[in-house]
Amino acid sequence: MRNLILTFLVSLCLTTNAQEDMAHKQINTVLDYIDQFYVEDTDKNELAELAIKSILKDLDPHSVYISKEEVAEMNEPLVGNFEGVGIQFNILNDSILVVATIAGGPSEKVGVLAGDRIVMIDGEIVAGIGITNKGVVDRLRGAKDTEVGVEIKRIDVKKTLDFKIVRDKIPIFSIDAAYMVNDYIGYIKVNRFAAKTPQEFIEALDKLGKQGMTNLIIDLQGNSGGYLNAAFKMTDEILGDNKLIVYTEGKSSPRNEMKATAYGHYENDNIVVLIDQYSASASEIMSGAIQDWDRGLIIGRRSFGKGLVQRPLPLPDGGQIRLTTANYYTPSGRFIQKPYTDGVDSYRKDLANRFSSGELTDSLIQDFPDSLKFETKNGRIVYGGGGITPDIYVPLDTSFTTDFYAQTLRKGLINKFTLSYANQNRKALVEYYPNVETFDQTFMADEEFLAEFLEYCAKEEIDIDKDQVAKSSKVLGLQLKGLIARNLYGGEAYYYVVNKEMNQSFITAVEAIENNWFKKYNVTWTKK
Repeated sequence: MRNLILTFLVSLCLTTNAQEDMAHKQINTVLDYIDQFYVEDTDKNELAELAIKSILKDLDPHSVYISKEEVAEMNEPLVGNFEGVGIQFNILNDSILVVATIAGGPSEKVGVLAGDRIVMIDGEIVAGIGITNKGVVDRLRGAKDTEVGVEIKRIDVKKTLDFKIVRDKIPIFSIDAAYMVNDYIGYIKVNRFAAKTPQEFIEALDKLGKQGMTNLIIDLQGNSGGYLNAAFKMTDEILGDNKLIVYTEGKSSPRNEMKATAYGHYENDNIVVLIDQYSASASEIMSGAIQDWDRGLIIGRRSFGKGLVQRPLPLPDGGQIRLTTANYYTPSGRFIQKPYTDGVDSYRKDLANRFSSGELTDSLIQDFPDSLKFETKNGRIVYGGGGITPDIYVPLDTSFTTDFYAQTLRKGLINKFTLSYANQNRKALVEYYPNVETFDQTFMADEEFLAEFLEYCAKEEIDIDKDQVAKSSKVLGLQLKGLIARNLYGGEAYYYVVNKEMNQSFITAVEAIENNWFKKYNVTWTKK
């Protein structure tokens, strides 16, 4: 098996039969020497993995080896489902707290509720034993149609409750939020580009369209990408017939153009796309096409800069390599891959370098060489060679950052406090605030509420510096409020609460739409 793996990989990297024969002999000879003469016993499979990783590391930062054990786990978020009981959980005070049940999932069907604490799984005590997230997943996930028994402690119920849950396929959603900002602006938050994301996107467009949406904000901040085909299908929904969305090209991959069809659901009205330094790959394909066709405004910070296409290739033992086989280019011909000639380590430090240079926090005017300048259909200048540069730059806000705030994040105290607060007060909160709109308008993270959080922090041995608390209090209050909303009403509620005061790119997007900055930036879309 070792020889099969190495032969397969080396043959990808070499061009002639003579070179291949010599490479095979070299590798096999070295491995045989190690097996026969090395001072200690060695594992040939481990040596094979090391050889594979070494070969790929010298190619580019995105060609990687994935072991047999890791393949299913890495594919799961992009395939779009897994098999289990259908809950979101958190470990709180050494017990498993149900944060939410997946709509239509097995746990919801049998009556498990948000706020329940799981104390036993299949007769095994799981509370107070230091269980980890992995421990919970290992016990609750399993093959479809298999049964798992859980014992639950519920607030206001004296006896524990027993449930028999039949595992089923559980969907993993890519759309975190889809709601109306006002009477005419819709907002869609996309966290990844998975197999089912285009269908989710269409459903979100239809829902918002029925509510009167004529302007759309697509939030791709923090979206590291996914399937190229998903990005193509989603962009097809908003570009007119025969518009080039992306093309790929490589040594063994002839130019392949992907063009929009005539069946888009949202090809006429204004669009704003939000990106940041973590928006990569498929996010850059979508935002690049929208920018090149003057279809909408791009707002935020320069994106990650990944313009390489990986193809999964199977290995004999069930593992795989994801090998870069082509570059992708935006409609104007931009190749947005950032340089990686200085090696993988330097490549991975790029975002840290952007922060230290001030690019992420200051409105810098970048001096791009002429070779990186491209023109859109309307004659606007756009840039390649290291990500999508937004039409409107929004700096990263660090004004609220303090040591106190950093400590609360490192210890997960904001999340733990809100989980506990929502769980203890769930009945009263839901009765007083029947929906997220009422909660957003009337729940106040006031001084009394913050004092309760600070008391909680003090018990967790966090230093309370009054000046630092004052500096961080606004953002801290918004996060606490948003997370309580998420625990009460679902994930979308978090964005509904925090976006309009904490997401500066979102705030800028709303302003751009309300003041028609499309004309100001020469973004004039014509479907034809």
